[in-house]
Amino acid sequence: MSDRIDLTEFDCVYLTYDEPKADEFWAQIQSNIPWAKRVHGVKGSDAAHKAAAQASDTERFVLIDGDNIPDWEFFNQQLVITDANREAVFRWRARNAINGLCYGNGGLSSWTRTFVMNMRTHEASDGRAETEVEFCYDPLYWAMHDVWSTTYPDQSPYHAWRAGFREGVKLCLDQGKRLDPAEFERNWIGNRHNLAIWCSIGADIDNGIFAMTGARMGAYAVMFDDGWDHTAVQDFDRLRAIYDREEVEKTFTTHFAETGTALRNRLGLDIVDASIAESKFFKKYQRVYQNVDIMLRENDYSRALREAAKSVRR
Repeated sequence: MSDRIDLTEFDCVYLTYDEPKADEFWAQIQSNIPWAKRVHGVKGSDAAHKAAAQASDTERFVLIDGDNIPDWEFFNQQLVITDANREAVFRWRARNAINGLCYGNGGLSSWTRTFVMNMRTHEASDGRAETEVEFCYDPLYWAMHDVWSTTYPDQSPYHAWRAGFREGVKLCLDQGKRLDPAEFERNWIGNRHNLAIWCSIGADIDNGIFAMTGARMGAYAVMFDDGWDHTAVQDFDRLRAIYDREEVEKTFTTHFAETGTALRNRLGLDIVDASIAESKFFKKYQRVYQNVDIMLRENDYSRALREAAKSVRR
């Protein structure tokens, strides 16, 4: 049994913490989604998502991150809810304004209150590696194919660095677990691809250099600093302490160069120091995702491509 439901039937919650342009983005959201609600300043990813669930008057709701602007056409779409996905989280891809990547990081999502209130992640983790720094390893967390928003994590040097650092760490993990540098090659190729781009592209964007520096520093910390607790990426206060202690705004060129050399030589990560012109060129000509179906999952799309390729070879 399935139900086709307009997205306007669901509550929409804008979840903000300390994003510099949150009020500016909120004005745009209110103008285009007048029924939207806002939850602000709740510390901890698990607690913040629970606050968003509590703010929703509908069992299923749409969540917008504080540095995200939706494609407004998204809210003219319909979700097809079936017995198989009734409790599932849907996370759509977002375009990253710094480096042009399109994947789930920062994208629009749709949750159920039941799922959120029952989950135990990040600061409320039950201790399993899969839940300490991510939501996405739950089997009911569905990564979707289509791209329905743009994320702008470049709103200050610190915020760009924090976004890069967090992704630098998480893209080096395997199901939330740390890898030995010798094991890095077995990490999923999509993660290694995204990490290389985070570390290389963005010189053409204000504060893009800080995002690249953060990604390099995060990857270096999780791969080579055995004494560092990688779960720090869940705690913005701990990240701010790293940023201040390392005096990143004064010393970013040194961090950028030294961690870049280490990641190339010790990890075999194929990263470059792309110039402004090279960054623009990369983003202009990299792959552009075409929306297919709002309910299409990434895995199903990839499977269909593989099957099509097999048919051609036959």
